[in-house]
Parts: sequence; C-alpha cells; structure tokens
Amino acid sequence: MKLFDVYPINPINIVKGVGSLVYDDKGTEYLDLYGGHAVISIGHTNPHYVQRLEDQLHQIGFYSNSIEIPLQKELAEKLGKVSGKEDYQLFLCNSGAEANENALKLASFYNGKKKVIAFKGAFHGRTSLAVAATDNPKIVAPVNETDNVIFLPWCDEQALEQAFTANEISSVIIEGIQGVGGIQVASFSFLQKIRSLCDQYNAVFIADSVQCGYGRTGKFFSHDFAGVNADIYSMAKGMGNGFPIGGIIISPKIQPAYGMLGTTFGGNHLACAAGLAVLEVMERDNLMQNAAEVGAYLIDEIKKFEQVKEVRGRGLMIGIELPAELANARKDLLFKHHIFTGEAKPNVIRLLPALNLTKAHADRFLEAFATVLNHQFI
Repeated sequence: MKLFDVYPINPINIVKGVGSLVYDDKGTEYLDLYGGHAVISIGHTNPHYVQRLEDQLHQIGFYSNSIEIPLQKELAEKLGKVSGKEDYQLFLCNSGAEANENALKLASFYNGKKKVIAFKGAFHGRTSLAVAATDNPKIVAPVNETDNVIFLPWCDEQALEQAFTANEISSVIIEGIQGVGGIQVASFSFLQKIRSLCDQYNAVFIADSVQCGYGRTGKFFSHDFAGVNADIYSMAKGMGNGFPIGGIIISPKIQPAYGMLGTTFGGNHLACAAGLAVLEVMERDNLMQNAAEVGAYLIDEIKKFEQVKEVRGRGLMIGIELPAELANARKDLLFKHHIFTGEAKPNVIRLLPALNLTKAHADRFLEAFATVLNHQFI
C-alpha cells in the first residue's frame, strides 16, 4: 500500500525538535518559524510538556466521556483563567475543523435558524459544514455544497447589514486574522458591527480562533483587540503543541442538553494533559507578552525592507507580501538558509512560530531574509 498523494512535500525528513529548532535525518539544523501550521505553541519537545504526557501515559491514556475525567474540569478552569473567559463553557473535540463544525451546529440548535455568514478568503476546515463555509471551491465536494452559507466581502459593514436584513441568520463565523487568506486582519469596527447585529437579530457570533487564537497575537484571542466578546470561540492548533486537541468555549446564554454534541476521542486523558501543559507554560513564561514583543520587533524590522509590499498581522502571526519577482523567496529561505516559513497565495510568506521565539532567532530570520531579498545567496 502507498500513501494517498494529496500533499506537496518538501524532501526533508525532520527527526528531532528542540524549542524553535528542528533537525533532519542528516543532522541539518533548521529554524522553525511555521510550527507545522501554527501548531507548535510552546516549542518542540518542551520539557514540561513531555513530562506531563509521560506521567499521564503511566496512569491512563484514554477512556471515553462516559466516565468522570477530572482533567477536563482542570483544563476548563485553567483555560478560563488564562483566556479571561471564566464564565464560558468548554466542549472538547479533536481538531479545528471539528471545533468549527460543532460551533456552527450549536448556533443552529440555539436559535433554530439555518443561514451562516462567512467571508471571502475564509478557511474554516475540511469537514462538511466547515468546508462549505470555506472560500475555496477546489476543496468543497458536491456533497458539501449548500445554499445555507452566504459569503460576504471582507470587512464590508454595509454588505453585512444587508445580509442580516434579507436573511434569517443563524451565525456569523469569522477569523480575527485570516490565515490561509493571507494574514488579513479584521478591523475593530467590523468585529464590533458583527457583535451588535448578532445581538439585534439573535444570531451567534463565532470567533474562529483555530489559528489566530491561543495567545499568538499577544492577547489570548485576536478578536479581543476589538473589545467585544463572541458567543463561541473555536480552538485547536496551538492548543496541544502537536497533540491533537480542539475545542469550543461557549457563552453562558447557550445551554447544553444531553446528546446535543458528542465525541469519542475529544477530551481524552492525554489530550487534556497536553492542553494543561501548554497553558501552564504560557502562564509561567508570559508567552503572550513575548509573542507581542518579539512579533512587534519582527514587524517593525520587516517593514524596513523596501522590496516588501506590505506586512500584516499581530504578534507572532505575520504575513509578508512580496512582489512577483520574489516568488521564490520562501523556497530560498528553506533550502538555502534552512528556515521553515509558510505561504499564502499568491505571494505571501507566513510566520507562525512558537510563542517563545527569541529575539536572537528573530534576528537570524531577518539576516537570512535580507540576503534572500538582495539575491546574495549563501
């Protein structure tokens, strides 16, 4: 049997990681500024994280949600404290797509409505309703197509108001900063407008924080910069530092019922141990503050390169838009300078490193980036 060939793969076999550094099977060191799609939040093989998982493995790794799992309650309490959303409720699942799927479903249960507002450039996942709310027809199979999702222009307040007037809206789902869409930052006024219209029409404000949440921007949720609370926040990626875990936190106005949501693997013992380790390290090491400070430093320095068309983002979620003639910059960073970064079409480099990225590692990137832009390859 061979693998189903759906990923374009770089010919690099990473076998070891420590902090923001990874190593291939030949011993070559790479600086990891992508963290496997923003997943590595507290660094590769963080000692506290490893110990938490190892200790849990020696006790029990899994049992279903048919029994008490005190780790779930511990995770909910810690998440409430660190995020500042202590009056919310936590439902645990396994991935970002599953988190958004449950968020959209829960919103419809809550108000009995069907229509969902999403936005141009959105990416919310690859499962049934999550992918229908994703602005990429290439990954929407015919069975996923639905007329219940309305796509609106990004940050167009007039279009948003018109959509609410013309439809029975169940929910609005929005990334505080679009990741796949090219690090597009939602304006404060637009997020505030979503909040006011959802209140007016009894719709549910879903803050997709799968990539832009969990402290990456310097606040726990990027939506927090707008000074409003969403009804549901979806999370995954950085939540487990590589261990599969996702979740939604839910406003107290939405009440649960048995059977409403469910999961086999969500909230298992190992996942909760991983989730707790992440929050403990974030809190202990002030990683949101570090993300804000190192991210601001990177953004300020990148803006000084005259070849850069635009720099977007907050904290350690950064998009660098380059002209067409520098389309190979990302490959050059990887293969000539051994630095992992991400991309967004047509020509945006995405930086999504661990939240404990050091200034020294930021400088290492900036030096390599300068060389790439000036075509002085080493």
